[in-house]
Amino acid sequence: MFGGMTGVEGVDAAKAIGAAIAIGLGGLGPAIGIGMAVRGAMDAIGRNPEAAGEVRATMIVGAALAEAVAIYAFVIAIIIAIVL
Repeated sequence: MFGGMTGVEGVDAAKAIGAAIAIGLGGLGPAIGIGMAVRGAMDAIGRNPEAAGEVRATMIVGAALAEAVAIYAFVIAIIIAIVL
């Protein structure tokens, strides 16, 4: 896969690929989850406008938890790229 790369060059290339995969896949899941949460919240508010405050608060908490997963993925990508 890495052709003629051996030693330090191969390790650096593998670290870069690993960090890219970690942040790419780690950001994809939360993005999809947040999009689905917002869509569901908008549907709920459209059906019952009186509950908009409750729905919005719950959606924000859920989005924050999903975003935390993306932040964890970012931290892991930084650890892979710099520390390892």
